Amino acid sequence: MLGPADQEILIRARADLRLGIPILMAGNKTNAIIAPIDGLSQTRLDLLMSINKNSFILITARRAQTLNCPIYDGDSVKLELGQIPKIASLKAIADPSLDLRTPLKGPFKIIRDKPLELENEALLLLKSAQILPAAVISPVSDGESYAQSHNITYLQTDQLIQSALSSQRISDAITAELPTAVTENSQFHIFRLNISGEEHYAVEFGKIDRNEPTLVRIHSACFTGDVLGSLKCDCGPQLHAATKMVNDQGDGLLIYLNQEGRGIGLANKIRAYSLQDQGFDTVEANHRLGFEDDERDFQLGAAVLKELRVTNIKLITNNPSKISTMNKYGINVVERVPLNVGQNKTNRGYLETKARKSGHLM
Repeated sequence: MLGPADQEILIRARADLRLGIPILMAGNKTNAIIAPIDGLSQTRLDLLMSINKNSFILITARRAQTLNCPIYDGDSVKLELGQIPKIASLKAIADPSLDLRTPLKGPFKIIRDKPLELENEALLLLKSAQILPAAVISPVSDGESYAQSHNITYLQTDQLIQSALSSQRISDAITAELPTAVTENSQFHIFRLNISGEEHYAVEFGKIDRNEPTLVRIHSACFTGDVLGSLKCDCGPQLHAATKMVNDQGDGLLIYLNQEGRGIGLANKIRAYSLQDQGFDTVEANHRLGFEDDERDFQLGAAVLKELRVTNIKLITNNPSKISTMNKYGINVVERVPLNVGQNKTNRGYLETKARKSGHLM
């Protein structure tokens, strides 16, 4: 088949959403156009209203809490759009980094109709695209014909579910020798996963004895800390200290996952930073953006380890969630190796929040 498979349709849908282009999502009984507020234009918003005057705003329960909206449906809240919606007003609802600029919002009218059965899938898709989890939803009668007539991606919720089930399967792996300033004896591996097409990396130091527990650091990407040396977090020092620990031992693995900003993406991470400048801590900032405390999926790390035929590890981490996830997905953590570096006067509050609210062993 020349056309895209389910995973490729999902990748296409994510790419469209990141550009502000609506997609059409089809459930078992309902169909709706999903238009991300992050990147949406006034022209497209007007067209959505002409397609269905009962279009509505969908936000997460986390964002609804910050807007003082009652929550009836668990994970999501639906708001009436009004007769002549303006894109600036919608962006102020979706983006808390604009709260100081537009403090007066509402009053909001909550829609308590029967759910469309695809709201949660729509929010998960927006999160996986690493954009703000807020959208304009326009229910339509014949989903496939609407998608064809408006030339937008058509995604069935069944495809989304099946793709999620195979999300940790490695679709491609590339390996080469890569001498570095740290060690001349290392291999660099690139892995692509079915569900996203995104690349994740592993550096293999020395010659690993797979009959013995392997020293491993699973590190999530942090451009500001790893590359720019940001003092707001401890990521850069953790990366370099863990790399030195593995190299000093003579063999081991550094797995580098592209899960920037605890899985919310760099743009949303910077939005969270602007909220932290207003006095919110890391967790509170994520909640105001509409995300959970931590949106990362450490099962990715387990998938990479299995691909490298490493199943018994000594894990360099302060995060109990990494340990429980590894054990859950077939990787035996025989020892936790603490990593207490990178503390400074700028990130003291950040580290205290990690310990108090996220359970990190600091």
